[in-house]
Amino acid sequence: MSVFISQQFLFGLLGGLGLFLFGMKTMSEGLHKVAGEKIRRIFSALTNNRLAGTFVGMAVTAILQSSTATTVMTVSFVNAGLLSLVQAIGVILGANIGTTVTAQLIAFNITQFALPLIALGAAFKLFSRMKKHVYAGEIILGFGLLLFGLATMKQGFEPLKSSEDFRQLLVFVGQYKLVAVLIGALLTLVVQSSAATVGVTLAMATVGLINFETSVALVLGENIGTTITANISAIGANLAARRTAFAHFLFNVVGTVLVLLLLTFYLKLVAFLTPGDADFVIQTQAQAESLSAAIGDKPYIARHIANAHTLFNIINVLLFLPFVGILAKISTIAIRGKDVSESMQVKYIDNRILNTPPIAIGQARREAQRMAVVALEMLQETNYFLEDEDTKRISELERREELVDMLQREITNFLVQLSQRSISSQTSASIGNLLHIVNDLERIGDHCENLWQLGQKKIEAKIIFSDIGENEISIIGEKTMDFLRFVVEAMETGDTTIAVEAIEFEDCIDEMENRMRLKHIARLNTGECAVQPGLLFIDMLHNFEKIGDHTYKVSEAVIGER
Repeated sequence: MSVFISQQFLFGLLGGLGLFLFGMKTMSEGLHKVAGEKIRRIFSALTNNRLAGTFVGMAVTAILQSSTATTVMTVSFVNAGLLSLVQAIGVILGANIGTTVTAQLIAFNITQFALPLIALGAAFKLFSRMKKHVYAGEIILGFGLLLFGLATMKQGFEPLKSSEDFRQLLVFVGQYKLVAVLIGALLTLVVQSSAATVGVTLAMATVGLINFETSVALVLGENIGTTITANISAIGANLAARRTAFAHFLFNVVGTVLVLLLLTFYLKLVAFLTPGDADFVIQTQAQAESLSAAIGDKPYIARHIANAHTLFNIINVLLFLPFVGILAKISTIAIRGKDVSESMQVKYIDNRILNTPPIAIGQARREAQRMAVVALEMLQETNYFLEDEDTKRISELERREELVDMLQREITNFLVQLSQRSISSQTSASIGNLLHIVNDLERIGDHCENLWQLGQKKIEAKIIFSDIGENEISIIGEKTMDFLRFVVEAMETGDTTIAVEAIEFEDCIDEMENRMRLKHIARLNTGECAVQPGLLFIDMLHNFEKIGDHTYKVSEAVIGER
């Protein structure tokens, strides 16, 4: 009787895969928290040097434990204009090597340590008071769950050894390597993790269900499958991002075709580099005891598969790295079109990088800096309008006001979503500061709008300020702009030593507003100024003073006092 879909197989596969994926996620989150700043620094080291980009891709993927995450993040950076197509291709080439680390780790016969690792990791995570110990506990716990999931999958595959239906299926797949490649690609597309599908392949091969040749074909397909995820993530992104994703797909497909054409020589190369016979099967109890495995298992095949996976990606990198520029041109020809520059949208934040909080908070900070620059430009343009009364400036001012409102809304939504992820206390504090900053910048935009509307009212009513009044509006406007420019520069440089200067600016603007208002009231009392111009003048002073207040609040958030 066939046990092709027995309960043990179904529950073992699904439960083991679930544990494996959950372990990967837990370990990855712990690594994010421990190495978050390192990830940012690694990406900041990117240059046009394609070799440096490759090492960056390897390092980030080794930390994130996911080439898909690195690729999606790289596509997002290209979409934001932070990486060129050539830089991004270099990063993704490196990511392909970095993702093989997981397979190398699980190829060690250490599943017997899964439960002790789970116990140790849980103890650190649940009972430690120091955050670094909690994060280390998450990493250990995740790795233990990953190993336990692998062991569970191996047990689930045991009944298939006696299934004639499954055996016939494997014979068919073994005869047609392209079918194995397609199965590997589809499985990776469904699971959304090449590491997990390589784990499934290792589990099947280790219990003797598939031979080494079929395993390699499956792994080649898994390398293609992970590129499809990146291409899906690039839908809706700009041309450069779509070209980056296509380049990833292209060099994995070309590499797979080359290996399939030279499969016999490739398998011999892996066998030469790896000890033991890949398809050796344990047949006696003595062999089982000496190799810590069961009768019918293949004790050496896991290392062969892991090495085949690593070697494929290293060969791919060596093959394509000298031709990154040509690859970029091919991607440009394949994905035709011309990008339309559209400033009325977010530039740096992207929901695709929410799964990497350290990078996501850095991008949110850059978007907030961009918003601050727009607010500064708006204030400068408002001052110019109040001075020359050129109504042609209004359309540009309205566009900037709309952009500030949009950025405040989008950044806030992004930060709220990020706060719901598993994040460190430092990231949580940064989210709070950024929320304060974008809200105060939006209020600065509102007061600029009030000012140019007051200016329009002045023009329409043909109101004329005295020379003293015009000069005072110019002085307080310039001082307010100097204050905002000072704070914006501190945001861009990360300067947290601006407290004294910020207080001086704030006090100076408050004193100016109070002095100018009292002097104007005195002029009203003596009849030097009319009532309507006087009220308009005082409203303008009030809005400049409010801009100073909100700028000071932004400075507090930059310092970290809010």
